[in-house]
Amino acid sequence: MNPIQHILDEFQLIVLDGAMATELERHGHDLNDSLWSAKILHEHPESIKRVHRDYFEAGADCAITASYQATVEGYVQRGLSENEALEMIQSSVRIAVQARDEFWAEVTNEANQQHRPKPLVAASVGPYGAFLADGSEYRGDYKLSEEELVEFHRPRMKALIEAGADILACETIPCLVEAKAIARLLKEFPGTYAWISFSAKDGQHISNGESAAACAEWLNDHEQVAAVGINCTLPQFIPSLIHEMRSHTDKPVVVYPNLGEEYDPVTKTWHGTTCAETFGQNARQWYEVGARLIGGCCRTQPQDIKEIVAWSREV
Repeated sequence: MNPIQHILDEFQLIVLDGAMATELERHGHDLNDSLWSAKILHEHPESIKRVHRDYFEAGADCAITASYQATVEGYVQRGLSENEALEMIQSSVRIAVQARDEFWAEVTNEANQQHRPKPLVAASVGPYGAFLADGSEYRGDYKLSEEELVEFHRPRMKALIEAGADILACETIPCLVEAKAIARLLKEFPGTYAWISFSAKDGQHISNGESAAACAEWLNDHEQVAAVGINCTLPQFIPSLIHEMRSHTDKPVVVYPNLGEEYDPVTKTWHGTTCAETFGQNARQWYEVGARLIGGCCRTQPQDIKEIVAWSREV
């Protein structure tokens, strides 16, 4: 069963969580590392569980696991064996599931449960560029074939599915060839669903310059792709991108942009200003334009998710 459609049959909106890595930094962890949040998965898993819990308490209907930058290749370069790397990747799902199940068991008030679905655990599948840790997930200029990308993604996707994720969050994808590789790979896992969200450079184009509308149109015929959309992109581009995608797909549109600052992949720092309006106000506009899964990416916090929840329970 398609877990996204199952919820949207009953609720008007799925509220996603916000940032994991920058939230871990706010809690005092140093993520200036090629493994990024995957480093904390290895060293301080209890901190990741705490962040998941904070987002559930803020009202999130979905937790995205800390596996974005967790790859077999990346962990092996750090001295883990292949089996240890796969175990580490699977632990990201188990941590999120445990946080979700403990939280849900405590929400004993029946009225609370009636106003929100049991939260999903979406296993993050970052792009090949995230493994490179050179910012190429915002360019899409790596020269791999579709076949090579299938081979790269297969071990991690298999591990995340076997760990019990409800759905895969294939996110910050910068080029259509990588989305095609993921859609093709999904067919090896019948009954598994994923959303595919792209990083974008402006209001019409994903990071490598391809049309967002064309990406949505290509993915529309793939039944295991449960939603399409945009993440880790400047908020001002989101309304236009939603319109572009909605006009070429009947799948739900997912958006979770960053807070409005620009990321420097060399120094791994953020510059510029956040969006002038509150994130929650922006999110309401995205809903009105047609997005049906909404959350936050880099720099967003549980308070931003609370702002979305505040109006979303009325729709």
